[in-house]
Amino acid sequence: MRLLSHHALSQLIKLLLSGIAVFLTAYLLPGVHVDSIWVALVVSVVLSISNVLLKPVLIVLTIPFTIMTLGLFLLAINAITILIVDYFVPGFQVDGFWWALVFGIIVSLFTSMLAELTGTNKEK
Repeated sequence: MRLLSHHALSQLIKLLLSGIAVFLTAYLLPGVHVDSIWVALVVSVVLSISNVLLKPVLIVLTIPFTIMTLGLFLLAINAITILIVDYFVPGFQVDGFWWALVFGIIVSLFTSMLAELTGTNKEK
């Protein structure tokens, strides 16, 4: 009997890679603080949940700004989402909007690179 399906295992690996990306990014950026790898994993989970539940609502509410900025306002939405996660996760601190913006960009790059290196981004 299999405990996890291939899809569930793939999602778990992606979540772990995202946690590693959060931890590495916090190590590199002086304006972002993560107390431990466990906090980074919690940040990864909460960020994933907020990206599913909160981010679409923010995108719909800010469609005019997104159109006027040719999509660049989506980066601001990402930073706002990170600041919201900062509020709810103890042991995770972002020192302001600009650090959240840079943090979001770098975490995305790290997550993509780690997924590419491990082959978890390939669809079957």
